[in-house]
Amino acid sequence: MKNRCFVTVCIMSALLPTALYAAGTGDRKPEAGTAAEVSPEIREWAQAVRDRFAGETLTMAATRHPSVDAMQEMVGEFTAVTGIDVQWDIIEESYLRNKLLIEAQNDTAVYDVLLVDAFSLAEYVPADVVLPLDRFVADTTLTPEWYDFDDILGAYRNGIGRYEDVLYGIPIAGETRYVAYRTDLFERYAKQPPETMEELLDLAEFFTGREEGLYGIAMRAQRGIHFASGFLTTMYQNGGQLVDQNTWEVLVDDPATVESLDYYVKLLDYGPPDIANYTHEEAVSAFSLGKTALWFDATALTPWILDPEKSLVTEQVGFVPPPEGRAGAYGVLAGWNIGISPDIDGDRQDAAWAFVVWMTSRRNAEEYVRLGGTPVRESVFRNPELVEENWTFPVQLESLNRAENMVNDGILWLAPHPEFIKILETVGNYGSQALARQITVQEALARAQQDSEEIMGK
Repeated sequence: MKNRCFVTVCIMSALLPTALYAAGTGDRKPEAGTAAEVSPEIREWAQAVRDRFAGETLTMAATRHPSVDAMQEMVGEFTAVTGIDVQWDIIEESYLRNKLLIEAQNDTAVYDVLLVDAFSLAEYVPADVVLPLDRFVADTTLTPEWYDFDDILGAYRNGIGRYEDVLYGIPIAGETRYVAYRTDLFERYAKQPPETMEELLDLAEFFTGREEGLYGIAMRAQRGIHFASGFLTTMYQNGGQLVDQNTWEVLVDDPATVESLDYYVKLLDYGPPDIANYTHEEAVSAFSLGKTALWFDATALTPWILDPEKSLVTEQVGFVPPPEGRAGAYGVLAGWNIGISPDIDGDRQDAAWAFVVWMTSRRNAEEYVRLGGTPVRESVFRNPELVEENWTFPVQLESLNRAENMVNDGILWLAPHPEFIKILETVGNYGSQALARQITVQEALARAQQDSEEIMGK
């Protein structure tokens, strides 16, 4: 095992005189690390924060991520207008979860602000790692109107930021999944992109072997968590579930789940011969190199497909939302939040919230995205300039709407239970055996059901 490695990045911007930003009347963006010309409303909020917290230093625990990089670029302006400095403890992603659990267990109050994987909320909340945030959002003295909480997409706001209907994190990076298809091939053979799961399967079959070296689809199928992740991409809209998210009854061998896995195995049969080894990287690579007609995976991987230095199909690709299945038009939902430690005192919590407000506000959303942050706000997805630069935004937005459909139906893509990841690994292990025809789909899920019940203590 690698030694734990901590990289602390301290951004200590010199405090600029209040007069530098108090004279402004617009919202023009500054150079990174300088004070902004701000509107009277923002100036009033910033002055109130400065009066309380100028000279304070916050520490954020995070991992390396494009959204964290964007915040680091933006923090100079935050310090300039509020007088609050920020230190960053950048921790390798595989260690961040354990680090936050250990610090919370020992009440160290080392960190003020936390980068929180949405999947970890089910474990973090019972362990008092994260602070409930609903009261901060509701307090207009702490959360001004220009913050615009409701502009955060409902799929993220209600799907990755909440646990048991309580807000614990403000989404800063999210993703869903959608289908990419080769426009040249679809035009050549007079095919339309898939609108239903049945059409997706039919198209994957049609294109397999249609031309030399061409296969139908690329998806995740490597044994274990990667296979399970790919399976979940198609499972919910096909009617399957692994657990009942109200009662925690294990549903791995439920007929609808068995039928959903049977569908996924058939879909993978129309992939390249080595698809059983595919993680998200191999899947996107296969599609980008022109080996498959279709690809179904994370929106966050889109830049790889559209990068002419990495992809051979940059000018021959289109995207459509996740196809609808018999259970509905559903989609994937995952991502990262920014949260606050409950171990710090009330004043420091307010200071930490000021940092959260600045970094995640609608006012700063465009700059955040231009600096590489992952969009989570509807205003960003509908911004004409950003849409022109990111032509997949409308399709991503529709995909997120389908992800919200599932949230509204009371289903989270990653079930909020601390043992769920073990069930995923179990299903992914047996599922890969079914793909290899070592066992049948029914046998795979019957064995996974037994193991999952033991995991859940049933």
